[in-house]
Amino acid sequence: MSEVKKRNPYVNLALFLATVAMVYWAGMLHLAAVTISDAVYNGAVFAASLMAILVAHETGHYVMARKNQVDASLPYFIPIPPLISLFGTLGAVIVMRGRIRSRSALMQVGAAGPLAGMLVAVPLLFIGLRQCPIVDATSAGYMEGQSLLYLLAKYIVFGPLPEGKDILINDSPMAFAGWFGMLITMLNMLPIGQLDGGHIFYALFGDLHGKVSVLFHRLLFVFGLALATWYGFDAWSRQLSTEEIVASAIPGLSWVFLGTIMFLVFRKRGFFHPPTDDNDLSLGGKITGIACLFVFVITFMPTVMRPIL
Repeated sequence: MSEVKKRNPYVNLALFLATVAMVYWAGMLHLAAVTISDAVYNGAVFAASLMAILVAHETGHYVMARKNQVDASLPYFIPIPPLISLFGTLGAVIVMRGRIRSRSALMQVGAAGPLAGMLVAVPLLFIGLRQCPIVDATSAGYMEGQSLLYLLAKYIVFGPLPEGKDILINDSPMAFAGWFGMLITMLNMLPIGQLDGGHIFYALFGDLHGKVSVLFHRLLFVFGLALATWYGFDAWSRQLSTEEIVASAIPGLSWVFLGTIMFLVFRKRGFFHPPTDDNDLSLGGKITGIACLFVFVITFMPTVMRPIL
């Protein structure tokens, strides 16, 4: 029996339904709600919006894999209880047997997911932002990650915000889902190992990928420790309490946590990319790759969430 026949689509379906339930629960639990009906509504909109982004992302990968005759599984969605994860999921993965032999095919498969997800995430973000109130910047208690694209979206929707004011994103489940979609895209686009960004970077630059992959992985730890030190020192200079200094520093350590997870995931396969059989990449492939690098830059967030103290 072939490995393709051994795959059980009911496992994919069960994980998908479990992820929908966890995302729905996360929307009810973490988004602003006054009544139970508000919480139910938030959960439904957040789940529909976020799952649309994730399904679009994984569909892009799957369709391009099939088009290029790559043996790819259906997506395995990853449910996480919202008491552990703010969003109820860590996204999804597609398992591909063997290696992708063409550099053009590698670009198509790697780029299709993030670009398809962004085509859904960006409109949802803009629509959702129109439902967000403008409040005192300190009233939310935290600040969500700020990327260039997110800052531009807020400027387009609201214009220049008055000093000391910001929008309350968790008042709109659709905006929150769109913001998370950008976060997922940014993380996937890191040029490390066989992440989407790793596929794209290898298709563009070939063997340079190995050195860059290892370098970026090490930089996750350096960047995380530097951010934690910066935020902690800032809190200390403002004479905050020890608990507040620790709370300020912890968000920077999320990069250290991510680097540790990647080490555990890639330690067997390594941070290098399997070679392709050809070195040719079409002009369209090069343009796609450069566009993906641009998307990574404009969606990059130094931190995911940090408290306002």
